[in-house]
Amino acid sequence: MFAAYVTVTILASIFAAIAATTYLIGHDYPKAQMDMKRLPYSWMPRLGTVLAAGSLGLLAGFAVPLLGTLAATGLVLYFIGALIAHLRVGSRKLVGWAVFFVTSVATLALGLAYHGIW
Repeated sequence: MFAAYVTVTILASIFAAIAATTYLIGHDYPKAQMDMKRLPYSWMPRLGTVLAAGSLGLLAGFAVPLLGTLAATGLVLYFIGALIAHLRVGSRKLVGWAVFFVTSVATLALGLAYHGIW
């Protein structure tokens, strides 16, 4: 159980960190996503900051489990919001979203299973 928890948490943290970096540096892919979802570019730094906080929170969860649980919950909610943004504009390209969402849900589930609810 511990190995699965650590592996999935580190993987989710890496995914969130890479996504945060692309948003914070203004890479073309997040810009295309913002255009497709009809969201303003001014949201990019905010979204990148949320992803970066989630990534760091997952890692901090190894020392303080409640932080990891809160970070994983925040990432799950973030990606639910991303799904809503996709569906709002009629986008059905959800493979990338699904990878991030499933990884975040798995991190939350494994963290709760390993540490308990509180």
